[in-house]
Formats: sequence, structure tokens, C-alpha cells
Amino acid sequence: MAKRVLALLAMTGVAFAAELPVRQVILYKHGVGYFERAGELGAGESARLDFKASEMNDVLKSLTINDSSGKVVAVRYDSSEPLARRLAEYPFALGEKQALAAFLDQLKGARIELKFGPETVAGVIVGARVVMAGERQPEREQVVVLADSGDLRTLDLSAAQSVRLADAKLQTQLKDYLAAMAGARGTERRGVYIDSTEGGARRLSAGYMIPTPIWKSSYRLLAGEKESTLEGWAVIDNTTGDDWSKIRLSLVSGRPISFISKLYEPRYRQRPEAELPEDRAVGPVVHEGGVVGGVLAPQAMREMAPAAPPASRPAAGARRMMMADEMKADAPREAASTVAVTAEGRELGELFEYRFAQPVTVRKGESAMLPFLQQKIAARKLLIHSDSSAQNPMNAAELTNSSGKTLDGGPITVYDGGAYAGEALMETLKAGDKRLISYAVDLGTR
Repeated sequence: MAKRVLALLAMTGVAFAAELPVRQVILYKHGVGYFERAGELGAGESARLDFKASEMNDVLKSLTINDSSGKVVAVRYDSSEPLARRLAEYPFALGEKQALAAFLDQLKGARIELKFGPETVAGVIVGARVVMAGERQPEREQVVVLADSGDLRTLDLSAAQSVRLADAKLQTQLKDYLAAMAGARGTERRGVYIDSTEGGARRLSAGYMIPTPIWKSSYRLLAGEKESTLEGWAVIDNTTGDDWSKIRLSLVSGRPISFISKLYEPRYRQRPEAELPEDRAVGPVVHEGGVVGGVLAPQAMREMAPAAPPASRPAAGARRMMMADEMKADAPREAASTVAVTAEGRELGELFEYRFAQPVTVRKGESAMLPFLQQKIAARKLLIHSDSSAQNPMNAAELTNSSGKTLDGGPITVYDGGAYAGEALMETLKAGDKRLISYAVDLGTR
């Protein structure tokens, strides 16, 4: 049976879509992360990538593809149309807390069936309304129906056991309308399909950027009498829908520029209306003056004679051009500078990467703490008194970044002599720079 199914799929030309596992992740500090997927594709297979709808704008902006033996011919994806535009195509609209009578009033002329116990009333909707009742009586919803018997009947909707739209097309439209609203609330996945020219087995990789939580850093300063040790831990969150199984993970300190460009939703442009002028009827023309002996009267001749041109003189723009030409004739001509350019480009390193040597595994929906630093560091104990209103100074330390790495900013928990001594905050510290941190109040000194 399986052979028959495979043969049938091959005859119909159905191409399989293989999912590529995540191989590399690079997390940044500005709200996006770089992901790379790679895998082997069999003959005739296309690659499939799944994303959340909120990730599609960044995917379409940053996707890069590398096919080892073929060339990519198309990237297809599940399109999306704005919900308001999709719902506008239906002959009715459903609002929040909308009464049934208000819905039926939009369907004037549609056939309806209402069941009241053993009686079933069938007819055409004339209109519907909400009847305002007294202070102690609830509101009533009524529908006016032109029954098949020819009678106009006003029916109470609250007394009806069931209300059914007899038009099958209208029933289908109502189901589609509700399905569109439910789909807009859901977090369904969007598929991206990669097709290439090569029909044989090959290796394909795809890289892209999607929104991710920023990674966070925290430190522990183990202060000793002669030397201190600084430990750095990275806190990462896997909020994607895929497991990170034995991936290459890198963390980048710094904030490159990133923005959202709406590429996923179809975009429509309002066009101007242009029409050819219509033919108009010609009205009568009344000429003043008369004809004397075949010659026009003086008044008519004055009306037809062209106006005499004013005295010839150059216009204001022409005068400015003439003055500019005269100035150009006297001014020296500009030439390129003859100085030699000696400046060279150099890196202004705002970005620093922490790359983990061992593969990392973080399941979807999980978070992890990963150590990225454990190194001896120069730390000198100090007392800082900067507030004139305070009686006591602060226990502090002067840190010298002798690690050779950029230390990303974050909280520092200080341990002195093996005991908890306090906490501090540290800004990003470049290699070789110094920072002062204060972590406790020294009550023994005034």
C-alpha cells in the first residue's frame, strides 16, 4: 500500500518539503537574533521553514539562502491579507456585543427559517430592530418577515428556539467570516518554502533575523586579599517554536541599528481617477457690434485686434542669468584640491562577541544560564564618600578590566572573604578600562 501511495505522489508531481533544523544562533542586545538552519535535502525535495506571523517582516527583510549544488529559483510563503480588508468583502459585519436583530437587519431580502415550538415560519427578512422596553422590562429583539403565505409577521427573536439562514451561500459566508476572525486571533505558523533547480540530493542552509528577547549578563566578584575572580553568566531565553539542539551559540554585546519594515502584509496604493472629457453641447455666441459695408465696426475691430506687446526688455530671470554670466567671466575657475588624503579607516569596536566552544542545547519554551567568563581581575578596595548629607561612606572597588574582553553591563554580586558583601551595577567595560562600583554602606566609618 505504501508503494502505491509513493508512486501516486510521484506521478502527480508532488514535491516534499523538508524541515531544516537550527544549527547556529547569534543573540544581540537590540531585540533580534540571527538564526541559521541547514540540512540535507533529497531528490525533488523543497525546504520548509516555519515562523510566527509576527516574525515574517524580519524574515522577508533578512533571509539569505545557500544551496551547495543548485540555484534557488523561488521562495514561496503563506501570504497574509489585512483582516479588515478580508472582512470588508462580506455583505455583513459583526461587531462586539452585537445583537442578533442588528445582524439580521443587514440581511434584508435573505430567506430565513424560525422555529417556535411545533411551528416553523419561513420567509424573507424585511427588517429587524431592538425594541426599548420599560424600566422593569428587558429589551426585546424583533424581526419582520414576509412569510411564504404572503403575510407580514413581526416575530420575537427571544421566543424562537432556532434561527436558520436558508441561503446556503450566506451560511458559507458566515462560516468563512467567523473562521477569518478566529484565525486572526490565533498564533498559527506561516510556512516559507525554498525551491531550487537541482533535482538530486544536496545541502541547503538558510540564515535570517527574527525578533528575540535580549540576552542578559550578570557577574559575581569573588574578592580576595591578593587577587579577585570575576565570573560572568549569560541568561538566554528560547521563545521560538523550535528546539536548539547542540547548536553553535554566540552572544554579541552592542546594539546595531534595527527596525521593522512591513513587508509581509499586502500593500495597496490609492490611485487617482482620470477620465476623458465628455462632449459638451456648444451654446450660442452673441457678438457685439455690427458690420458696415462688409467691414467690421470699430468696436468689433478693437475686440479682435491683438494687444500690442509691451516694450521689449529682458525678464527678471533673464537679467539674473546675464549678471551671473558676467560674474563667471571674472571669477577664477574651481579646481580639485591637490592635497593628499592620509586618513585611514579603522574599527570603532562597539560590538564584542562571546562564542561558546561547546554545543549548546536549549529546548523551546526554556531559558538557560551559561557561563561566558571566569577570570582573575584587578580589584582594589576603596571607600567612596560623594554625598555630603550622608554620614557614612560606601564600600567600593576599583575594577580594572584585564581580561582582554569587553564586559557587557549588568549587575554584580560581591562576595568578600567567602561571604555576601553587597551588590552593584556596572556599565559596559572595554578591555583595559577602569570602573568604580559601590556595593555596601560602611557603618564603621564616618
